[in-house]
Amino acid sequence: MTSNSGQAADPDTERRRPRSLIVSFFGSYARDVGGWIGVADLIALMSGLDVDGPAVRSAVSRLKRRGLLTPERLGGAAGYRLSDEGRRILAEGDQRIFGHRVARVQDGWVLVVFSVPESERRRRHALRSQLTRLGFGTTAAGVWIAPAHLTDQARGALRDLGLEPYAELFHASHLDFRELTESVARWWDLPAFQAMYEGFLDEYEPVLERWRRMSGPLGAQERKQAFADHLRTVDTWRRLPYLDPGLPPELLPEPWAGSRAARVFFDLHTLLQPLGLSEVRSVIAFSKFR
Repeated sequence: MTSNSGQAADPDTERRRPRSLIVSFFGSYARDVGGWIGVADLIALMSGLDVDGPAVRSAVSRLKRRGLLTPERLGGAAGYRLSDEGRRILAEGDQRIFGHRVARVQDGWVLVVFSVPESERRRRHALRSQLTRLGFGTTAAGVWIAPAHLTDQARGALRDLGLEPYAELFHASHLDFRELTESVARWWDLPAFQAMYEGFLDEYEPVLERWRRMSGPLGAQERKQAFADHLRTVDTWRRLPYLDPGLPPELLPEPWAGSRAARVFFDLHTLLQPLGLSEVRSVIAFSKFR
């Protein structure tokens, strides 16, 4: 996402790729079953999402190279466990995805002001990318803004990139010379956010309604479907709270699709995650007797 003429980053660019689905799997399920998953079991589970064995193996190999997964054999079976870095990243993701904060105007804003020399343009680009990923908007060249609750994340991004000497952080309040709603609409691409949330609703409100209409005992086939629907939902949703910093509701256009989209996500997560976890455990248990 960029402000002014920029567009919100498209969450579809990564989601549904095998690598993205596997990251979502480790975040949604692997930690609940001991943190390790056999490759054969992961292939069996991903087959329900139209991801074949070679694609799974290629994806986990890439995640291993990125340092997120560690290969480990258990009981003679090849598998993967989250690395320390992987656990850290997922823990941070849990906070952003499931504890998505909504800002208050009275809490103010954090400003990141930086001037990175041309000799460090790679790190300058990396900083802009990271601030975008955190949900920052831009007020001017080298001046980025977000609700104050993102201060620690901004500080962490600067430290990780070693750019503290080139930047300053400020806690700010908006004073003059225009309405804050007008300024927010310049700093963030709110229509793109609306379209992003409406796309989520178009895809997942029918899924929620279908599951709500189900009655009676749910069998093995329903567990498989619940796992697939839940993992797709999480994989689609998990980027949206990063692009959207949780702006104060009174500064957003009405009706704001993000509020309804969040309700749909959390309702689906509450409804389907236990069924999906049951499916994961059944696949893992079955593999022990093959």
